[in-house]
Amino acid sequence: MQDATTLERIRQKYSALAPVMDERMRRQWAATEASALGWGGTSAVSVATGLARNTIMAGTCELEHRQAHPEETVEVRIRGPGGGRKSLAETDPDLLKALDALVDPMTRGHPESPLLWTCKSTGKLAEELARQDHPVTDTKKKELVGEFKNAGEEWEPQGQPKKVNVHDFPDKKLGKAIPYGVYDLASNEGWVSVGIDHDTARFAAVSIRRWWQEMGSSRFPRATKLMITADGGGSNSSRNRLWKVALQDLANDLGVKLHVCHFPPGTSKWNKIEHRLFCFITKNWRGRPLTSYEVIVNLISNTTTKTGLTVRAALDTNPYDIGIEISDAEFARVKLTPATFHGEWNYTIRPRK
Repeated sequence: MQDATTLERIRQKYSALAPVMDERMRRQWAATEASALGWGGTSAVSVATGLARNTIMAGTCELEHRQAHPEETVEVRIRGPGGGRKSLAETDPDLLKALDALVDPMTRGHPESPLLWTCKSTGKLAEELARQDHPVTDTKKKELVGEFKNAGEEWEPQGQPKKVNVHDFPDKKLGKAIPYGVYDLASNEGWVSVGIDHDTARFAAVSIRRWWQEMGSSRFPRATKLMITADGGGSNSSRNRLWKVALQDLANDLGVKLHVCHFPPGTSKWNKIEHRLFCFITKNWRGRPLTSYEVIVNLISNTTTKTGLTVRAALDTNPYDIGIEISDAEFARVKLTPATFHGEWNYTIRPRK
């Protein structure tokens, strides 16, 4: 039986090393620690690190095999064939049938193509599947900052590939980058705020404000109203009260009316900002690790196209609190006028005099 001091020492060592070790290194390191402790070492290391006993024993077998066959080269594979988390379609055989039943009445698409569209949002589908005992999740991608693999291919000198981490654990110091963009259809110009805290309605409104200050006001000096097309979910959700309160503050500061049109649930990919701005930003940084916020901002700012796209970007270091609730009284002060056609998605917010 190992004492508490020994367990704490192992726990501290594992906490320091875990972010820089892949799965094979973790289990072999744990096996080495267990061997050094002697009898009861496997159980002690399992308790201290949270690794399963089977994982540590697998590491022990790998070390013993390496000692018995030093002439063999180290196998590149980290997991054995078939290792890793199974897909939900494998662990839940009825999931796809349940999903088909939900989207079938509302699907669109070419009859000879496997690609279908549905006007039901992924969030609603996830909620309904969870109620039917098919738990799934819906997330929005953020960009990891640091020496991480970035999908895609890029020309590099032969024999000089970019070195990246073998894991994708977020760097606690660098965190994640949260891009929020504004795209001007008429001028083919884009603005991207790169946040470092949380993707909230306040962050979205501040991003629009910065676009106006940096680009919009000079291009439209006589504007009395702005048309904003936004996705139906996320930080600028049509049902987000904080989003509308933040827009009221924006309208007050700019002195213009804001006409807002949300894309219906499940149709956010129709937004022109996806096809004319963000897709080219993604192409511009493909195959390159996003090692710092400065690199991210520079890559975004240097995105261009043959059709004349220009992009400006800046870092937003402001903190944005999450979980803010808007009371009925506060929401009632928003000068919001719903449109006659789907007023929940289309509305006008006027500035207070």
